[in-house]
Parts: sequence; C-alpha cells; structure tokens
Amino acid sequence: MSDIVGLVLPFFGLIFIGFLVARITRQPLEALGWMNTFIIYVALPALFFQLLARTPFEQLTEWRFIFGSVFSTYTIFSIMFVWSVTASRGEIAQSTIKALAAAYGNIGYMGPGLALLAFGEQAAVPVALIFCFENIMHFAIAPMMMALSGDDKTSPWRLILGVVRKIVLHPFIIATALGVGAAYLGFHPPQPVDRLLEYLSRAAAPCALFAMGVTLALRPLNRVPHELASIAALKLILHPSLCYVVLSWIGNFSEIWVFSAVLLAALPTATNVFVIAQQYGVWVQRASASVLITTCLSVLTVTGLLYMIRHGILPPDLFP
Repeated sequence: MSDIVGLVLPFFGLIFIGFLVARITRQPLEALGWMNTFIIYVALPALFFQLLARTPFEQLTEWRFIFGSVFSTYTIFSIMFVWSVTASRGEIAQSTIKALAAAYGNIGYMGPGLALLAFGEQAAVPVALIFCFENIMHFAIAPMMMALSGDDKTSPWRLILGVVRKIVLHPFIIATALGVGAAYLGFHPPQPVDRLLEYLSRAAAPCALFAMGVTLALRPLNRVPHELASIAALKLILHPSLCYVVLSWIGNFSEIWVFSAVLLAALPTATNVFVIAQQYGVWVQRASASVLITTCLSVLTVTGLLYMIRHGILPPDLFP
C-alpha cells in the first residue's frame, strides 16, 4: 500500500497545496489567468507533442480503442441525461450539464500527469487519443444540446462554425495533430527545441494540479445537488467499470493502454463542466459543487483503483 500512497500523494498533494495557498493568500480567481494560459497553451501542448512525436505511427491509429473509450463515456452521459430528462419532464439544458458532470472527466489537467506517473511514457499515446477524441465530442455535444433546449439562439450555421472553431483551434488538439504528423514523417526537432519542449513538459503536471487546487478553493460550495450521489457513482465507479469491460471485450489491447483508459475514466468531473454551465447560465453552482466533491471523493476511488491494478486484483483483460 505504501507504493500506492507514494504514487498518489505527490499528485493529490499538489492539488491540496494549491487549495491551501489559495485559502491563505486570498488572491482573486482572476489572478490565476496567466498560469492557466501557460498550462493550456504552452505546457500541456508541449507534453502531448513531445510524447506523440516519439511514438511509432502505427500505434496512433487504433480505432477500436478510441471507439471503446468514447462509447463508454457517452453511455454514461446517456444514462444520466435520460434519467434527468425523465425526472424533470423534458428539461434539456440542465440535464445536459448533469450528464456532462457524470461523464466528462478531468482528463486534461489530471489525466496526463497521473497516467504518466502511474504507467510511464507508454501511457502517453492512449491518454492523448482519449483526450483528443473525447474533447471533440464534448465540444460538439454541449452547444448542440443547448441549441435543442432553446436556450441558445445562435443560428445553425454559426453554431456549426463555433463547434468547428473550438475543435480545430484547441491547443491540445493542435499539439496532438502536430505530434501525429511528426510521428508519421519521422520528424525530430533540433536538440535545442527538443530541450525546450522537455523543460515545458516537466512543468505541465505540477502547474496544472496546483492551478486546479486554487480553482477548487476559490469557488464557493453553496448548493450541493441532490443528484450528487448519482453523479459521483456514475463518474467514479460505473464509468471506469464500463470502460474496463468494453475495452476487454472489443480488443486485445496492451495492459498499459487498458489501464490508462480506465484510470482516465475514473477521474472526477472536469472543471470545464463548470465553465460550460457558466457560459450558458445553467446549473452553475451545482456544477461547481460536483467538481469539488467528486475531486475530493476521487482521492479514495483513484487510490483504490491504482491499488487493484498494482497488486494484480484487476486483470489486464477480462476476456483473454
């Protein structure tokens, strides 16, 4: 057990340090702006590019793996959405945010750092593929569902253009595409550039986790949703369980790929869910509470998952 504690303590410890520092210094949330810019536009893209560019190209086209991961995520999304729409008698906008809270994990800030720490650099490819394709789906689903709800008055043409712009111009997706292109061409950056990318990559996880802790500390916990138990169970337990079963069933993937996908599925609700809720003015305080509480609970659930993986309790393939 000490090896698992040693693995997760630096990870969740950085989140706690960010939380504690924010509580002590009382800086406004806006003060975090430039660090978020560094993380999103510089550090994490450098990490994705560097790791993907070093990967054999044939590993980057595993469509069954991509399908299994995305299918698992949107099965969870559909379960929560249908339940919420039925219970609320047709409230699409709130049901969309609830469904995202149950399915959209913190795969950007938390995913790369924890997966690479737990499984090494071989986890970079599955993490990048999951991040890229799941975010493409999230960027498309949220505005589409809000348009269906009638809360978004944007014309269909502008809606489509906005979705395409978010996908094409997202720095993580640009970095992923460049990394895949570099792997295909066998391109290696000059040594000074490679050293710069290495330096930036090492800063990605610590900065992202610290910023996440600050964000959690400065968002007040005013309204806890009564659906929180369902959201937490779907996000932290059913989602990784379903991902594990689906990937075991549809393909014979490597141990690191399967466990990386399951680990990403087990991560708590993404802070982007709060951002989306705020953008549309729907379920905002409850979305913030979902992010905070699932993150706190994930200390136990993610630690338990890693314990089962490290001690062979969870076999790499249910259907060998």
